[in-house]
Amino acid sequence: MRAQTRQGLRPPGRRQGTRRRALTTAAAMAIGAMTLAAFAPPASASASVSASASARPDAVQQPLDALVRDGGMPAALASVKDRNGHTRTYTAGVADLATGSKVPRDGQVRIGSNTKTFVAVVVLQLVAERRMALDAKVDTYLPGLVRGKGIDGRRITVRQLLQQTSGLPNYSNYLGDDVRYYAPRELLATALRQPADFAPGTSWKYSNTNYVLAGLIVQKVTGRPLAEEIDRRVIKRIGLRHTYFPAPGDVTIREPHPHGYYRESADGPLRDITEIDPSWGWAAGQMISTGSDLNRFFSALLAGRLLPPAQLARMRSTVPAEATFGPGARYGLGLVSRPLPCGGLSWGHGGSFPGYETRGGVTDDGRAANVTVTTQLTDEPGRRTLERVVDTALCR
Repeated sequence: MRAQTRQGLRPPGRRQGTRRRALTTAAAMAIGAMTLAAFAPPASASASVSASASARPDAVQQPLDALVRDGGMPAALASVKDRNGHTRTYTAGVADLATGSKVPRDGQVRIGSNTKTFVAVVVLQLVAERRMALDAKVDTYLPGLVRGKGIDGRRITVRQLLQQTSGLPNYSNYLGDDVRYYAPRELLATALRQPADFAPGTSWKYSNTNYVLAGLIVQKVTGRPLAEEIDRRVIKRIGLRHTYFPAPGDVTIREPHPHGYYRESADGPLRDITEIDPSWGWAAGQMISTGSDLNRFFSALLAGRLLPPAQLARMRSTVPAEATFGPGARYGLGLVSRPLPCGGLSWGHGGSFPGYETRGGVTDDGRAANVTVTTQLTDEPGRRTLERVVDTALCR
């Protein structure tokens, strides 16, 4: 069965095969049917970090309010940094439909595929340390592990994993209905039962399997868990105080957060899916963070604080990815570029996980914006609307 909650690790673009039955376990936490009118917030539920922003129409607050009022989102959050380093946080809606509680400013959320950029940074750091090579074959590090129909780890490079050009099938399209812990090699095995999408290096297609495999290589090379490497090499290095990789079995979100919701069908009830085992995402999408931390991460990355110039340049070397990420989008090594309506490019990734949808971007001159809504978007117009809010924040 293809399920909508398994859509959590699809890219922020066109829909891929997903998972529905994750909601069956989350149904124990269900709040029951809610209509749009039931969770439309009062005017006081939307707040900017500054009184002046709330006293007049704001280019970011207004579209956030519209996402809740017209788009049916329980809540929306944003963090915006201008080129002078000034940051504002915004909220709209309610954090918990059952209680009507306020949305925590800069609350923690599941960031889905933004995790991929963290993984790519670790890989490229290891390349800079000469412990890995981008053009080395997968079998160099995991001999004999990657074999299947048209799949051979002796032909797939590390670069192809990071750039989504390996041809490996996407495991998250084929997971079963069980809501449980998944070991990383189990996710890989799920993918290897399917035929290759194409020969390595001959095309581009987004696949979560690429990053599960990259994570396994990191662990083999370093002899340490991927979560520890991300924490040591990225999170602590640049002071991300609200970002972490959940431990096995941890279904919670540690700090103040808005609840995440899921709707089985367009007219179905919203159900609380905040607490869910994220292991099926692992290196492709398991992490938790805040909008401000994501802005800090991507800004530090582009500023050269995480990678030497040579590795950052390789990360920013892109191939067309419009079919998935929209007009003009290109995919680097775990990094997406999108043209801005005001000129120039934004760099980021975006992520989707059951209950949360996140979009963001940073620019070379220091602007940054991240926006999250608390239900997973399943339609193209909804995702593009969220991206327009990011563009508005970056271009104002």
